[in-house]
Amino acid sequence: GESLEAAGRAEANAGAHPGTVWWTAGVHPHDAMTFDESRDLSAIAAHLDRGAVAVGECGLDYHYDFSPRIKQREAFAGQLALARQRDVPVVVHTREAEDDTGAMIAEAGANGIRGVLHCFTGSAGLAQKGLDAGWMISFSGIITFRKWTDDALLRLVPDDRLLVESDAPYLAPAPHRGKRNESAWVVRTIDRLAAAREVDARTLGLQTANNAARLFGLAIDGGSEIP
Repeated sequence: GESLEAAGRAEANAGAHPGTVWWTAGVHPHDAMTFDESRDLSAIAAHLDRGAVAVGECGLDYHYDFSPRIKQREAFAGQLALARQRDVPVVVHTREAEDDTGAMIAEAGANGIRGVLHCFTGSAGLAQKGLDAGWMISFSGIITFRKWTDDALLRLVPDDRLLVESDAPYLAPAPHRGKRNESAWVVRTIDRLAAAREVDARTLGLQTANNAARLFGLAIDGGSEIP
């Protein structure tokens, strides 16, 4: 499917930049309609064998409903089970599916599955369920948009559970909104998050980089300066 074709392109990019770029493999909820457990979990497992660092992004999206919700839950459950079997984290997409997402990640956490709620824009209640499961919460350029008002959510996540991301090529942060996003612009998201938490941006950047390394098992230089 389209999700795993994208994983193949990411794998090639990672191969061209060893030690700098890593990849994940999974079936996005938009593509869950065509999810075939045997075929797709085998394909994800093959990516893991070749060095993918996580399963995903996977999860639930009840906003667009591009795939039937029962198929979304089936695909998500299958990928959570694979992550448990292979002892790798999951990268989870969730939109307007808080009850089902919360229930599934609570069960996952109880089963020792670790992960991250990525590009998070949900409620404090869902964030807390993720934290209670031992998971991390990741924020994107959305928090730099003028419509963002929930700074309390940005302060809710403990330092050691916090990630930032670009979600490139989408969601370019201000002042670049509307342009093709670049990974380097994640520094704008770090600046906004640091301001909300009233901490030093460089310190926060190093903390989130180290958090990512711990979650995904990456060998990175934790002392590197944020560009």
